[in-house]
Amino acid sequence: MIIFGVAFLALCTLTGIFVGELLGKLLGVPANVGGVGIAMVLLILLGSYLKKRGLFNMETEQGVKFWSAVYIPIVVAMAAQQNVYGALSGGPMAILAGIAAVVVAFALVPVLDRIGRKPETDVTKPLTTEG
Repeated sequence: MIIFGVAFLALCTLTGIFVGELLGKLLGVPANVGGVGIAMVLLILLGSYLKKRGLFNMETEQGVKFWSAVYIPIVVAMAAQQNVYGALSGGPMAILAGIAAVVVAFALVPVLDRIGRKPETDVTKPLTTEG
């Protein structure tokens, strides 16, 4: 049912916010540290796991897609606004860290692409059966 997808998204969001707040307290930062990102990673990992097990049917996925169309862009925009404000008020080190993160992310795109591909078979050699 669609409501299970909405509940799944809510569970991931609340868990991410809780872990982000906990990380903030452990690091001595009076803020949520990575809660939205943790929620998105949980959503992807748990969604993939449940889908492989056959527990995440199409109707449930529609509940997640509905809210992701509305909720995720808003949260990402809010987080991006906070990050830009923090970077501009944090000085050159914060801006340098942001640039470094973007460069590393771009450098990892080919690596992640290779990980996701299936191994290619050599089509130039004829297949032989020995036996």
